[in-house]
This record gives sequence, structure tokens and C-alpha cells, in this order.
Amino acid sequence: MSNTSSHQFSSLRSFFWPVHRHEAHKLIPMMLILLLICFAYNILRPLKDAIVVTTSGAEAIPFLKVWGILPGALITTLLFTKLSNRFSQEYVFYIITSGFLFCFALFAFVLYPAREALHLDLLADRLQLILPIGAKGFVAMVRHWSFSFFYILAELWGSAVMSVLFWGFANEVMRLHEARRFYGLLGIAANFSALIAGGVGAFCSQGELFNPRLPFGHNGWEQTLMLETMIVIGSGIATMAIFRWMNLSMLAAPTYKQLHSAIKQRPKKCKLSLKESLSFLSRSRYLACIAILVIAYNLTMNLVEVVWKDQLSRLYPSAADYNVYMNHLITVGGIISTPAAFFVSAMINRLGWTATALAMPLVMLVTCTGFFAFLFLQDSLSDSVITFTGITPLAIAVYFGAAQNALSRAAKYTVFDATKEMTFIPLDHETKLKGKAAIDGVGSRFGKSGGALIHQSLLMFFTTLSASVPYVAAILFVIIVVWIAAARLLGKQFSELALKEESNLPSTAPQQDKGREAVLSSQGMACLGSVQ
Repeated sequence: MSNTSSHQFSSLRSFFWPVHRHEAHKLIPMMLILLLICFAYNILRPLKDAIVVTTSGAEAIPFLKVWGILPGALITTLLFTKLSNRFSQEYVFYIITSGFLFCFALFAFVLYPAREALHLDLLADRLQLILPIGAKGFVAMVRHWSFSFFYILAELWGSAVMSVLFWGFANEVMRLHEARRFYGLLGIAANFSALIAGGVGAFCSQGELFNPRLPFGHNGWEQTLMLETMIVIGSGIATMAIFRWMNLSMLAAPTYKQLHSAIKQRPKKCKLSLKESLSFLSRSRYLACIAILVIAYNLTMNLVEVVWKDQLSRLYPSAADYNVYMNHLITVGGIISTPAAFFVSAMINRLGWTATALAMPLVMLVTCTGFFAFLFLQDSLSDSVITFTGITPLAIAVYFGAAQNALSRAAKYTVFDATKEMTFIPLDHETKLKGKAAIDGVGSRFGKSGGALIHQSLLMFFTTLSASVPYVAAILFVIIVVWIAAARLLGKQFSELALKEESNLPSTAPQQDKGREAVLSSQGMACLGSVQ
């Protein structure tokens, strides 16, 4: 381990800011980049739900995951791979981010105002006559295709820009001893963005009232959509500006030359195609465990969220009211998760990677148990609940679901992201870049699409989400058990790789990067060669 990393901080500083002065110039811009990316995502999340759930219904979400988001993720991953073979990692960041911003502007200022003329009502009516009642979500997805397009874009922003582009970049420029201290701080930036985004989203909401002072939109909700889209675009432009500054200043050293060259310019034996990247998930026990963690998280969140959003749409049928509620919930989540993020680095250093990683599935287990327990009991408790609280069982069910959503997302942005991203660091550059694209870009979508397929199958039998709740709960708890087992197995493998890396690193800084590069390359390829 380097001398730098072995230096001891004071107890107070090691908790709040375990960063050396010469490291701040790298960490602070990265915190700003992640904050802006997550800020845009937290603006988009309530918008996409408000648009789709209040028009197409929550039943459309499982069909969107399978027939929209999964193909979109595959296309995005293929595009990322092709671009990475032709352009440097820096320029791939600009190209993909700019493409998303253009599509957001296209929807808000072109497609949404012309929605009545563009939507496929005739085709949807024909499908409704042919398909079973349980497929009404698919019919709604087709009918309101422009809304579906925006929903897919917003979901892919989280996987493509935040997970693949940013975290792929972070894993490339961070050293393992830095990640142990810095990733918790990056989690603080991600969580603080939710606090800001929730307040900004609620402030920008025009409700149903038209504001004549705004030079765009024909009603209050349309003005809200356009205003928040412009904020997202501005955030994306600021993200690329800071990223460009980093590449021109601190990342211009020869140590980071891999960031500024296309993959195809490296030795042929290191070149990995998309097919080879995906095959790593089945051939490598290490990558397979990471993929299970990602898939399990997305499965559980999707299974619970669809049920909760169905309840929420009944309480708030208006898109404007739905959007305001979701923004307030994001703010609450930020209030919970931002202070919690300060404990992540201390947890990793004192409890170890495995114990910290297990916090996420345990949080999901506890919160999901509370949410589903109330759903099962709300009918029998309805009279007494109204008598003692004056609140309808529907409202309380929504509050329970909101608490589950806020707590689980707080854990995701703190312990889950930090521990998951650390597991990529001991791998070589090529494996980190394309293996991460396969896991985050496609693996996360397989998780969400898997949950969507479960919902679709249950809807075909039970026709409504409410009737399928007991079966959703049973499947969810099985997934959490598998998640815990995979986290324990991955923790053992990661500890071995981390120990080897730290024991082989020279103490001098100039030699450290060269030694690390050779050590990680051999370790990463050896890890990938381990066949189940």
C-alpha cells in the first residue's frame, strides 16, 4: 500500500472527509459530475412515472420493461461497445450523453405537444379486441408510444450514463485504497442530488394552472414537463463541461492514457466483443456474482414498485399531483440517505466489504416485509384504521410503500453502489469497461425485465396487480435469499483479489501505477478464466 494511503487522519476527519489535500482535485470534480447526473435522473424519475402511470396505468410498466427497456438496453450496450472500439472513453461519454439530451428535448418540445396526432389509437383499439384482458398494459404502451419512449429514455439514463459511463470512468481513475475512502463520499453526492432534485421538481411544478409568464406550453402540466426537461439538459451540459475540464487538466498525465485512446488501438488479444463480454458473466464466477447482485436488486425493486405505483395512481390520478408527490418522496429519500452516506466508508473499513454489502438485501427484506404485511391486512383493518386515524387504508398503503421506496433507494445509493463498484477495481481496463457495460447496461435490465415478466405472467392469470400480490411477495423473498448467498460468495473472492493487489503494490507513487497495472491485468484475466 502506498505511503499516502497509510497516513492516518484524525477521527473526525476520517469520518467526514478522509481525503488528502492532493487528492481533492480529483475527487471534488467527480462528486460534482455524479451529483449532476443523479440530479437529472431524480428529475426524470417522477416525470416518467407521472406521464405513464396516470395515462397508461401501472400495468403498462411490466410490458415497458420487457418490450421497451430491455431492447433499448441491448441497443445501448451494442452502441457503447461499437463506439468504444472507435473512439476514446472520453468521447464516448460526450456522444452518449449528448444523444440522450437531444432525445429528451425532442420529446418535451415536439412529441408531447403533438401527442394527440401521433398516438396509435386505431392500432391499440384493434389490439384490445384481439389480446386478453391481462394484456391491457401492452395495449396502453402501444397507444401512448411517445410516453413509452420517454419512459424508456429516462430509465436508460440511469443505466447508461450513471452506471456505465460515470462508474466505468470512476473505476478507471480510482485506486483501491482511494475507493475505500472515496466511494462513500461519492454516495453522499448522489444522495444529496435527490434532496436538490426533489425540491426543484416540486418548485417547478405548475400543477394544472397555466402560467402566462412562461413562453412555452399550452397548460400547466405541459409547462412543468418542458421546464424540468430544460433543467435536465442544462445539468447534462454542465456534466460534460466538468468532465472535459478533468480530461484536459488532471487526466492528461501518461498514467491515464487509456482513457484517451480507443480500445481497438490496444493489443489484439485484449480486444473483447459484446458477445465475449456477455459470455464472461457465465464463465467467470466473480463476474457472475456481481451480475446476480445487480439482477437481484432490480428484480426486487421492480416487483415492489409496480405494486406500490398501482396503489399510488389510485390515490393521485392526476399527473401533476402524482409528480409533486414523487418529488416530495425523492426529497425525503435524500434527507434519509445523505447523512447515512457518511457511514459507508467507516462501515467498509471497520466491518469489511461483505458485511457492508449485506446491508442492502437486509434493508430490502425488512422494508418489503412491512409493506406486504400491511397490504395483506388492510382489508381486515380498514374500519379500525379509519376510526383511529381518519386515514383511508389506501392512503396508509401508499405511505408504507413510500417508506419502503425511500429506505431501499437510500440504501442503494449508499452501500449498494459503493460496494458493487469496488468489486470492478481489481480487474484490468478492458474487463472493467466492457464487463461493466454488460453487467450494468444489460444485467440490470434483465433484472427489471425478469420482474416485468413475472408481473406479466401473473396479470394473465389474475388480470389485476392487487390479486397477484401474495405470489409477488413469495417470489421476492426467494430472490432476496439468493442475493444474500451471492453477496457472501463475492465477498470472499473480492477479499482475496484486494489482498493480492495491496500486497503487490510498491510504496513509491511513480512505480505504483505501473505495478498496479501489471498486477491487475494478470489478476483480472486469471479471475475471468475461472470457469464455474
